[in-house]
Amino acid sequence: MEAKTTFSHIAPPIFDGDNYQAWAIKMMVHLEALDLWEAVEEDYDVLPLPENPTIVQLKTHKERKTKKSKAKACLFSTVSSTIFTRIMNLQTAKAIWDYLRSEYQGNERTKNMKVLNLIREFEMLKMKETETIKDYSDKLLGIVNKVRLLGKDFSDERIVQKILVTLPEKYESKISSLEESKDLSSISLAELVNALQAQEQRRMMRKEESVEGAFQVKA
Repeated sequence: MEAKTTFSHIAPPIFDGDNYQAWAIKMMVHLEALDLWEAVEEDYDVLPLPENPTIVQLKTHKERKTKKSKAKACLFSTVSSTIFTRIMNLQTAKAIWDYLRSEYQGNERTKNMKVLNLIREFEMLKMKETETIKDYSDKLLGIVNKVRLLGKDFSDERIVQKILVTLPEKYESKISSLEESKDLSSISLAELVNALQAQEQRRMMRKEESVEGAFQVKA
């Protein structure tokens, strides 16, 4: 009970019309944690109480009715004011959920076009001389995660290959040493990024020491 009360104070994700897939996943988990997802997924009927209902029947009836109301209120509170005006007349949480999915998820053709555009963006990306490994890998992962949210597979191995072939020349010595010590066809993304970041940090430290030494000589 205490855990549920604590979780209910966590702000749910707000949907403003962008990144529907990410919002839907977060929202589903949020509703499940509040024990409200069943009211959205099944849209069950709350049957009228019989004459002279038992205490158990009264309690069950109230719980099922309350869950439907809470699920609807939860969805109302997790969309922007613009989207709220489009769903405010819908009567059930399931109707709201189905509307948002049909309106913002898009059909299969639209999703495929989005995937193709993202993959094209991924393939064209190259690391700039002024970029850090973290910035570049985060940029690649940002694109890849959008592809994955659209329901398409995209392996870490493909990201590793992309990094290896698009790194600036200054990383060639590190790539060569990695080839001698590891099988690059099976190296993990985290392992590759960590190794490249270590070289990057050493290069920055040597540069700082060189600048500091130059100032000392002048002094």
